[in-house]
Amino acid sequence: MLKDVVEDYELFEDMSVNELVLQMEKAWGFTAGKLAMGVKILVRMVSDTGCVKFLSFPASLVATGTRGALKELVKRKLVDVIVTTCGTLDHDVARCWKNYYQGSFLMDDAELRESDISRLGNVLVPNESYGMIIEEKMRDLLQSLWDEGVREISTRQLCQEIGRRICNESSILYWAAKQNIPVYVPGITDGAVGYQIWFFSQDHDFRINLLKDESELNDIVFTAEKTGALIIGGGISKHHTIWWNQFRDGLDYAVYISTAVEWDGSLSGARPREAVSWHKIKEKADHVMIEGDASIILPIMVSSLITRKTKQEMK
Repeated sequence: MLKDVVEDYELFEDMSVNELVLQMEKAWGFTAGKLAMGVKILVRMVSDTGCVKFLSFPASLVATGTRGALKELVKRKLVDVIVTTCGTLDHDVARCWKNYYQGSFLMDDAELRESDISRLGNVLVPNESYGMIIEEKMRDLLQSLWDEGVREISTRQLCQEIGRRICNESSILYWAAKQNIPVYVPGITDGAVGYQIWFFSQDHDFRINLLKDESELNDIVFTAEKTGALIIGGGISKHHTIWWNQFRDGLDYAVYISTAVEWDGSLSGARPREAVSWHKIKEKADHVMIEGDASIILPIMVSSLITRKTKQEMK
């Protein structure tokens, strides 16, 4: 038991993020030790050529600059499959065309409402930067698909078309389409993009085929030699990822990042050890739970991961 000694940080000028994470591994320090372990698991996961790598995350992060960290994972093809929420499509499309702004958790929400500004935590989203631009872009996209003879589409196909047609290089969906990484949205109607699809369907016989997505996910998990997942937050995107992996007796790698607690029985707060009981994570899987805000943790981990992978490839 008394093998690895806790060591103090030795901080210096021009210290890289990866050097800091390497010191976290020795300094330990509660969440720091878990973060360091998480990076090591991610390196093993992305280096495992027989492993299909899932990325699961909720929409709120896409409203922040953390979108850039998620984009890098996709752009560099460090993941193979994405499962997310409709709000991710909303914010990803909107921010390709309009700006979101820095705010505060303590702002006067009645005053913001009068100014047609919505507040997402401490991020300010003007109506013209969200509802209006999403309506414009999605209306044009859906009409184009209709004119091309498309009457039914899966969420994976929809995300690919959004990425190809109405997003730019700042976008997660743009790079997912470019790198041929499928994006699945099991709760597609729960957001502005989903609303626009419903609205379009009122005078067009246009449908979303969710079962086609499920068939594809079935094929992915059952043909995989191994699977792993970086799961940020909770909700439907987390559950859909681990749900499908239970049918192959669970994930081989799992890194959770969440602020949710487990004592209320929520799926969002459930630790990897609980998923083991459901066969959603293998009993001997390489896994860790990192408690904390992903807007802090994820950029550090992704930066360290990129540095280590680049060094591996240079050897």
